[in-house]
Amino acid sequence: MLPNTGKLAGCTLFITGASRGIGKAIALKAAKDGANVVIAAKTAQPHPKLPGTIYTAAEEIEAAGGKALPCIVDVRDEKQIGDAVEQAVQKFGGIDILVNNASAINLTGTLETPMKKVDLMLGINLRGTYLTSKLCIPHLLRSKNPHILNLSPPLNLNPIWFKNHTAYTMAKYGMSMCVLGMAEEFRGSIAVNALWPKTAIQTAAMDMLGGSGVGKQCRKVEIMADAAYSILSKPVSYTGNFVIDEDELKKEGIKDFDAYAVAPGHPLLPDFFLDEDPEALVKQMEDQGATPGFKSGKTSSEPAATGPIAETFNVIRGFLSPDIVKTTQGVYKFDLSGEHSGVWYIDLKNDAGSAGSGEPPVKADVVMSMDSADFKMFAGNLKPVMAFMSGKLKIKGDMTLAIKLEKMMAMMKPKL
Repeated sequence: MLPNTGKLAGCTLFITGASRGIGKAIALKAAKDGANVVIAAKTAQPHPKLPGTIYTAAEEIEAAGGKALPCIVDVRDEKQIGDAVEQAVQKFGGIDILVNNASAINLTGTLETPMKKVDLMLGINLRGTYLTSKLCIPHLLRSKNPHILNLSPPLNLNPIWFKNHTAYTMAKYGMSMCVLGMAEEFRGSIAVNALWPKTAIQTAAMDMLGGSGVGKQCRKVEIMADAAYSILSKPVSYTGNFVIDEDELKKEGIKDFDAYAVAPGHPLLPDFFLDEDPEALVKQMEDQGATPGFKSGKTSSEPAATGPIAETFNVIRGFLSPDIVKTTQGVYKFDLSGEHSGVWYIDLKNDAGSAGSGEPPVKADVVMSMDSADFKMFAGNLKPVMAFMSGKLKIKGDMTLAIKLEKMMAMMKPKL
């Protein structure tokens, strides 16, 4: 872990989405120096599924040694941001650091993404970042060492990061384009940088995306907090950088990254937007302990009665139960290409469930398309989240239901 140096003592940080997750972790790291933190977030009342409010975060920040100002802020609302900025200036005398952390995610394709979701992501990620920066910049310009830090990725134009979730990628890259432009616009006056994790980070959002079992493939939020602290401690001349957390901490002399792992030694899930070779990432996972894929059988344009795919579905059929159907409530269709091409289905919505070759008995809630060679995910070797992020899997339909398969596979793994 990166030790505190006291460099942020007395500084005022305005952090969006700081009531939980990475935003709160950055706030707590700064608070240990004695910093002032404006918690600009929406959650004033406890959320039924998400931990923390702006008030519980404020208590933690003050317990860690900082001063806190909780503000109810929807970053899409110009008046709410403006009011929070004015409150911060009145209470702490100015703003030294802005961390644009608030973000929305929806990993669906163009036809499956409602415009309401598109507007939400563009409104929070892109517009919210631009607007909050615009309203904080006049105050940042009065600071001795002002910083803007956006939690956004390097601009990687590999089409693989667009094709499965174009709207999310556009919204997230909008944050990165703010870094690109504002770093030049305010060069010499304000440091503007981006920070992104090398691996998945365990947050409430990741748990919802990947299910409860995804945690052991993640690192803790503290790695992002330490990397942010390192960036925010640098002079204003350090600007226009797209920083990866692990790379930054290696420069700080950190060698033991197991301290940041949720499950030390377990293979980690690479994050979005970073890989130039998704195939290499999958191989890396296999090298770290994942078992080899199915052996190739004879070529056939129809689902074979025998072979690796059929064998997998035989196991799935034997595992189905009314309880699994009750907790899942989804119908899945699999369009397989390649050596063992064909259509298969799993019905986890009706009666006691069913699985087999051909079209599902009712309209599918989720359609998964992949090469039959990559169907090894059902043998517990390649998780759907990893397959989706690496471009091995295309998903149409209800993403939440798609993720529920992760839990079923975890239960089935010993039998596959």
